[in-house]
Amino acid sequence: MAGAKLRRPALPWSVRLRLYVLMAATDLAQRRDGTVNRSLFSLGDRQTPARPRPDTHGVRSADVTVDASRGLWARVFSPVSAGSPLPVIVYIHGGGFALFTAATTPYDAMCRRFCRELGAVVVSVNYRLAPEHRFPAAYEDSVDVLRHLSASGLPDFAGPVDLSRCFLVGDSAGGNIAHHVAQRWTSSPPPPNPIHLTGVVLLQPFFGGEERTEAELRLEGMGPMVTVNMRRADWSWRAFLPEGADRNHPATHVTGDAGPEPDLPEEFPPAMVVIGGYDTLQDWQRRYVSMLQRKGKTVQVVDYPEAIHGFYVFPELADSGKLVTEMKAFMQTNAPKTIA
Repeated sequence: MAGAKLRRPALPWSVRLRLYVLMAATDLAQRRDGTVNRSLFSLGDRQTPARPRPDTHGVRSADVTVDASRGLWARVFSPVSAGSPLPVIVYIHGGGFALFTAATTPYDAMCRRFCRELGAVVVSVNYRLAPEHRFPAAYEDSVDVLRHLSASGLPDFAGPVDLSRCFLVGDSAGGNIAHHVAQRWTSSPPPPNPIHLTGVVLLQPFFGGEERTEAELRLEGMGPMVTVNMRRADWSWRAFLPEGADRNHPATHVTGDAGPEPDLPEEFPPAMVVIGGYDTLQDWQRRYVSMLQRKGKTVQVVDYPEAIHGFYVFPELADSGKLVTEMKAFMQTNAPKTIA
């Protein structure tokens, strides 16, 4: 109803407590000079080591070095009992390009869940972080993980995999990275290339621009995690983008409203874009969907009207479970058709 007061999202106390700790650590760690106090942030960023031994659900994990010279690695999750070759999910975590790792506990748990419930081997990318490593480091690192998979495959412990069923999945800043990686990879894949990007899943992707959208203004201070003030979204863009660039930079503004639309190759994969009703970024995400549609790309929109930004890392939220069901259907729909 027009003029009605917007209510805050209803969240369990356990989710609110974890959000409070995480946001407090984030705000304290993001310095005004654009640097990160990583020691301070680590107090709120729990890390989980890889687990070579199967857990109670039969999922094991191990860290794989991609390029030791720049500290690039990935965490691989695989089920023990896999028989036939499994699809591969290359996961790219969020965190405003500057925070979290592939070992961050909620991301480790989510990738473990995807492995178990989606029936896939999951490769979680640990890209270099801003502001120490600005644009395009995160894009280059993620592309290089794909190159590593293409050239070397996965270690034997991962079991049989089918690289012709490879899905890129990213959340928030990771969703932004996944878009740019899909664009780069399908523009110039390395020969020979066993990897076929079958689909890209963007969970509340982090896009933006100099303009303040209606959702950014309406939801400021309502939904946790992403706000447009200095301590959150704007800070992240300044940390990631080249020195002196504004938010209309092509890395940020991909919808064509403030410049040319991105050039997407014919092979750009079908996309699934997940949007939350309490996410300040939702207008940019819908414009992204419109851009894909104008270019004739296949895109599926999944709306969760009550979802906050980052809802997917909280398994106790009902929408988190619904998301796994939607992702499984998307993967099945876009799997390559076999010829009998």
